[in-house]
Amino acid sequence: MASHPSPLLEQAPLSEQVALITGAGRGIGRAIALRLAQAGAKTTLAARTEQELQATARSIQDTGGEAFAVPTDLQQDEQVTTLVEKTLARYKRIDILVNNAGGGPPRTPIVKSRLADWESVLRVNLFAAMSLTKHVLPAMIERRHGAIIMLGSTASLSGRAGEAAYAASKFGLRGFTHALFEEVRRYGIKVSLLCPGSVDTALIPYNKRLNRDKLLSPNDVAEAACNIAISSPRACPAEVILQSQFEPFT
Repeated sequence: MASHPSPLLEQAPLSEQVALITGAGRGIGRAIALRLAQAGAKTTLAARTEQELQATARSIQDTGGEAFAVPTDLQQDEQVTTLVEKTLARYKRIDILVNNAGGGPPRTPIVKSRLADWESVLRVNLFAAMSLTKHVLPAMIERRHGAIIMLGSTASLSGRAGEAAYAASKFGLRGFTHALFEEVRRYGIKVSLLCPGSVDTALIPYNKRLNRDKLLSPNDVAEAACNIAISSPRACPAEVILQSQFEPFT
């Protein structure tokens, strides 16, 4: 009599894999962490706010998943190193890296911008992703396996007035992602840039003309990230642009 895989295995395509997600305390990062855990991945959660991280970890654990919260300021190089070291000490491997952490100051003309704000945006949105990627790559290359998912945005594709530093960071992340893919594709490592349009998070302020129900949800982005992680080993979704189906502004 032929045997069949159990429903549990069929529902856990990332079983035994380890995912490290930055910005996992809220919004898109939290949704991605929950979705990858649902798909069977063990998770390391990184963000600056421990209370939010622990809340995400509890949500994963309450549904039978495994989560390890590591409060991390990605602007501090030594904390980036510690994050990777702690993950490897606990799980012995990192299969999926999701560079999600990011942000930007309010829209400000270039002539009125502060250099300190520019530096902060570039360090979190771009340099931290580059640094973390560098730290996880050696083990992925040795095992000839892994997936690195960069959270860009539609700002990775075109700049808007008042968002120069944010656009620069996301354009830079796009260039880094494309170059990285060319370097590591021969090792079987996926490298993907996920570019969502406007997502219904706290980063989008209230606007009476905005119908938030028509924005992308964090879960929409999380589903796209999970699809990248479980895609065929023969194919890499190198750049995924995710737009709201409906126009959210009335």
